[in-house]
Amino acid sequence: MQTNFYALPQFSRRFIPIWRRNYMVWKKMAGPSILGHLADPVIYMLGLGYGLGGMLPEIGGMSYIAFLSAGTVCYSTMNSASFEALYSGFARMKEQRTWEAILNTPVTLDDIVLSEIAWAASKSLLSGVAVLLVIWALGLSHSPLALWIIPLSLLVGLCFAAMGLIVTALAPGYEFFMYYFTLVITPMTLLCGVFFPVDQLPAMLQSVSSMLPLTHAVNLARPLLNNSIPAHILADVAVLAGYALAGLYVSLVLFRRRLSQ
Repeated sequence: MQTNFYALPQFSRRFIPIWRRNYMVWKKMAGPSILGHLADPVIYMLGLGYGLGGMLPEIGGMSYIAFLSAGTVCYSTMNSASFEALYSGFARMKEQRTWEAILNTPVTLDDIVLSEIAWAASKSLLSGVAVLLVIWALGLSHSPLALWIIPLSLLVGLCFAAMGLIVTALAPGYEFFMYYFTLVITPMTLLCGVFFPVDQLPAMLQSVSSMLPLTHAVNLARPLLNNSIPAHILADVAVLAGYALAGLYVSLVLFRRRLSQ
């Protein structure tokens, strides 16, 4: 029977036990995992925020470390979701053959892909909340609007988990992921307002930045931490949701093609 690779996804609640299985495996090494995902963004925030920030004037009415903290939340959630969807997702699909075992039960590939995205987004949510707690502990934000960073972290996680799974579906091996980090993740980190305002870039790069999902995540996070409502909140949310939905569908099509061979 020929598979329709481009059929619309058909999800069920069977993705929940797969999510729970991933959680139970992760729970055994939760401490080192949380520390690993938290250390990198916090070191950047503290090192650049206090070091470089001491030589810079205020940016947009806030100190440089407060400016940087919003970018750090988004950077942390992006990295956490990406690593989980890429390295861990690939291991479950190919090396450990976990997907193959699950597909021998009454579970579809659609549910497996959904569970992978949901699980990666859950880990990114944890990373975002951890960085937010550091921001509060340092007194960099006292805004009640900052609580909206929590659902924002989940949305950012869904977006980058879906994008990461596209790469996972194409990857012949782990080394392939370096192309994604070098050509996609690193440029986004530098162009999307994490470390400096986007309006400091040349006009052409500003146009490129406006199309990247991390820019829209930062556009939402920075005002929220500064106790103001984002200027283009609906447009920014729509872009992130669009990337997440498109990434989910494209990755599912690619996985259908890959696993049918």
